[in-house]
Amino acid sequence: MTDTSKLIEGRTGQWEIVLGLEVHAQVASNAKLFSGAAVGFGAGPNQQVSLVDAAMPGMLPVINRHCVEQAVKTGLGLKAQINLRSLFDRKNYFYPDLPQGYQISQFKDPIVGEGEVIVERDDGTTFTVGIERLHLEQDAGKSLHDQDPNATYVDLNRAGTALMEIVSRPDMRSSEEAAAYVKKLRTILVYLGTCDGDMEKGNLRADVNVSVRRPGAELGTRCEIKNVNSYRYIQQAIEYEARRQVEILEDGGKITQETRLFDPTRVETRSMRSKEEAHDYRYFPDPDLLPLELDPAWVKSIDASLPELPDAKKARLQSQYGLTAYDAGVLIIEQARADFFEAAAAGRDAKLTANWVTNDLAARLAAAGQSITESPISPGEIAELVALIEEGVISSRIAKDVFERMWAGEGRPRAIVKAQGLQQVSDTGALEAIIDSLIAANPGQAESVREKPQAIGWFVGQVMKATGGKANPGTVNALLKARLGL
Repeated sequence: MTDTSKLIEGRTGQWEIVLGLEVHAQVASNAKLFSGAAVGFGAGPNQQVSLVDAAMPGMLPVINRHCVEQAVKTGLGLKAQINLRSLFDRKNYFYPDLPQGYQISQFKDPIVGEGEVIVERDDGTTFTVGIERLHLEQDAGKSLHDQDPNATYVDLNRAGTALMEIVSRPDMRSSEEAAAYVKKLRTILVYLGTCDGDMEKGNLRADVNVSVRRPGAELGTRCEIKNVNSYRYIQQAIEYEARRQVEILEDGGKITQETRLFDPTRVETRSMRSKEEAHDYRYFPDPDLLPLELDPAWVKSIDASLPELPDAKKARLQSQYGLTAYDAGVLIIEQARADFFEAAAAGRDAKLTANWVTNDLAARLAAAGQSITESPISPGEIAELVALIEEGVISSRIAKDVFERMWAGEGRPRAIVKAQGLQQVSDTGALEAIIDSLIAANPGQAESVREKPQAIGWFVGQVMKATGGKANPGTVNALLKARLGL
């Protein structure tokens, strides 16, 4: 059933958005798909180009076994059919940065067939996106238009780099669902180690197919928005394009199937070219490459080597550590974060540890522009901080100060607490004296608390103030209730 909250309200009624994505993921590999040229970001122009990449006469492609393995691993991670026999085709078109005049890709016989991805929405509900296929192909080079006002420069470093194109079914119905799908897909790829997921460098980018229709009607004409490389841009592009199509249809026009580009500055899509069909590319099997045939035993060995994937890890964190679905979901977004948590949570309060990892530490790292792997605070130090709270040596409030000192590099938690004299005051005699003095000085407030016990927080705050925040809150509450006869 359609979620009506996701429908577009037009002048003439409601419209439903239908979305399918083609995600291009750069294969994590040290060499290109059909040559031994290096792959890497930041090299000088045309410094990572072989004679094969430059399409010199007589050069023949040779398949990179590691890239094939990465594609198979990805297919298995997507619960997809692995095709033991696949073909490479030539997809013919001309660009200055495509020296061969064709792209080596896969068409009718891809290496991976149908699969699925289970995606969670923000409200905790899930939906399933069908995977139609995954195929291997080589990337093109890059045309540079801003180097000279009278010329276009070509950098072939990227030419021949291995890509996995992951084609979804049109199973998404909102920009939020599309962004959530790409996030989940990225997480799976990073867990598998088959793509680093770096969207800023273009290592993961999406072509977004958008159409609109009346709820329950036949699919409408789609437009493809090319090379969108951030979650926010994906959502903005979809929302603009869907609204554009609705306005055209409501004005009595027709949608032209075309390829469009997203302009993030103007937050709009614009026409790039009419959408080509498969026959426009004149696909045919590449005569330089034999059919790719996989040994079933080899595929089985790859399957056996798969790491624990996000869904399985989330379920285990909930069962093993008693975490909520939300906390486990936040932790598994990054494999490194989940690993950090598990290292810190051994023998400690798991919920408390998760809070420190996903809140205080995550916020500090984000502000510093650092990843969890770059954290100056180790899992062992977080575990030690949590232990101090569990043992009653410090309060949660004092722990915040200790954490900031840890971040500043002042040492391990216990050493900081000892050096700064931050231990909680749990001496009942000293606390009783402070409490008796406060009650004597504030008889009206004491009487108000006796009439309305929830107002006891005022006295708790005064005791904490008198002790510089070092009083044990539990002990303070118990002594106050006893003294006030609650």
